[in-house]
Amino acid sequence: MRTSVAIIGAGPAGLLLSHLLHRQGIDSTVLELRSRAYAERRQRAGILEQATVDVLRASGAGARMDREGLPHHGIELRFDRRAHRIDFPSLAGGRSVMVYAQTEVVKDLIALRRAAGGTLLFEAEALSVDGIGTDAPRVRYRHDGAEHTLHCDYVIACDGFHGIGRRSLPPDALTVSAREYPFAWLGILAEVPPSCDELVYAHHERGFALHSMRSRHVSRLYLQVDPHDRPADWPDERIWDELETRFATDDGWRLRRGPVTEKSITPMRSFVAEPMRYGRLFLAGDAAHIVPPTGAKGLNLAVADVTLLARALAHRYAHGDPSLLDAYSEAALRRVWRAEHFSYTLTTLLHPAPDESAFDRRLRLSHLRYLVSSQAAAASLAENYVGLPVV
Repeated sequence: MRTSVAIIGAGPAGLLLSHLLHRQGIDSTVLELRSRAYAERRQRAGILEQATVDVLRASGAGARMDREGLPHHGIELRFDRRAHRIDFPSLAGGRSVMVYAQTEVVKDLIALRRAAGGTLLFEAEALSVDGIGTDAPRVRYRHDGAEHTLHCDYVIACDGFHGIGRRSLPPDALTVSAREYPFAWLGILAEVPPSCDELVYAHHERGFALHSMRSRHVSRLYLQVDPHDRPADWPDERIWDELETRFATDDGWRLRRGPVTEKSITPMRSFVAEPMRYGRLFLAGDAAHIVPPTGAKGLNLAVADVTLLARALAHRYAHGDPSLLDAYSEAALRRVWRAEHFSYTLTTLLHPAPDESAFDRRLRLSHLRYLVSSQAAAASLAENYVGLPVV
């Protein structure tokens, strides 16, 4: 089997790249380990930066997002039992974000690729990536009980942190930087309308809490917990009681409770592998970098990566010029490290560490008070949250 661009992974990054390449007349084949049903229901991110929204709209993939998504023009920082709003448009040049679940982005992109006759192979396990140091790379994979070889010009690994893509590089080809955090997030989906109009980021001495949403009828909430905790340690009533404690304010705000339909615990880590290219193999999204979810950057970084790659590949096929491909890793990593710093800063600001001192707590509160009282500090937060342009 032959294709121009082999894409491993049918998450939003791989699917969007295939869609963008199709619009440039470049064929691709997407290999996905899981079933289509699994890909369309796995819960991940839900906040789209302005640049991500713009890319989806410009590519014809934003129609349902614009009908059903929830535009958000700010967030709320909550501490000392008081709420403080950060207004995005006034602080970030009119830009804002969109609440639209990653599952819905995936559904939209699969439908577009199917309608265009794109080659999406679900339950196709990539077994090896070979020849990446030559001009004839290939991916060996298993599908429908048989092994096949996909020959291509380029391989793009959008297969996540545990995928085969990054592991196919020579061990000495990558420099890895990583940090593990001493806490995790317990996340729930609840069949209850959100208790707020915009996301609430709450700092409390008992730990961080986040109130988000997936739609007008489904709430997404998170609690900082011990990384060794299990979902079974947190019965529903305990979760709601703890959320109510951490979100409490003196103005009478109330948290709506409802049936919990999903519950999971996510470890917190930062991770960057660089460079994001070796020969004819390119890394994108979680295959190359992980951010703690506090800053809502994971999905948006993946979209920025493949936007750069689509532009570079289009330039290569149209003009025979590989210069943008050669520049991809450096350009992507500039954005990655900015997002890593923002996510690290927001995470350490809002989450009390298990071993922190009274001095540490006072520093954190001082920083939070500065953010909500200084227009310059609030503008920096807003600019990074809504996302930098893809250049």
